[in-house]
Amino acid sequence: MNVFERLYDASITIGGHGITWREIVGNLFGLASAIGGMRRKVWAWPIGIIGNALLFTVFFALGFTAHGGQVMFGQAGRQVFFILTSLYGWMLWHRNRRGRADDAPAVQPRWATMTERAGYIGFWIVGVLVCQWLFRVIGVGWNPPDFYYWADAWIFVGSIVATFAMARGWVDFWLAWLAVDLVGVPELIHFQYYPSAALYAIYAAFVVWGFFVWLRISRAKGRTTEPTGQVVPS
Repeated sequence: MNVFERLYDASITIGGHGITWREIVGNLFGLASAIGGMRRKVWAWPIGIIGNALLFTVFFALGFTAHGGQVMFGQAGRQVFFILTSLYGWMLWHRNRRGRADDAPAVQPRWATMTERAGYIGFWIVGVLVCQWLFRVIGVGWNPPDFYYWADAWIFVGSIVATFAMARGWVDFWLAWLAVDLVGVPELIHFQYYPSAALYAIYAAFVVWGFFVWLRISRAKGRTTEPTGQVVPS
């Protein structure tokens, strides 16, 4: 076994369960990204991408099941979409920052419009219906309970919605994350991903805090001259 393989498979045992350091470190990067997002800092996006890459290897990569888990397509697939959506958010927030003070926030929080809200809710509903069916067709190489497909589809699509909404600067994104966490925590506990479940529980508390922070800012400043998360034509 070479150095890379040792690092890749490095784990600790907590409560009789082996947990890879990739899972722990990936979730810590995710938490740091969430803090940066609440503070409206551009660095939140690249930090989050690193965490997403690590967590993808946890939920999908070969050799993972040696640590007592199961391949979870929704959890793994959402890391890929996190990376893609995060690249979009990174570009958008960086663009919003051009010509502004170094300590200026990258986005001005606002609620999604009724049209925007109807759009992402519709996408979420249709996406869950399609993805749970797709996950069943693809199969996961083991015999999961029926709720797994619905839960993973909910988490997968909801995570895409939440990340996109964050990139646009919508206050709604915090509520979308809370809806994801309310399903994600029980699912992760059921499948013994305890560090991720613990971090998700912390996220849920943090999400409530972040929601009120962005809500206060959106009420105090309204639609000011700060960027709203919309793409500005060149």
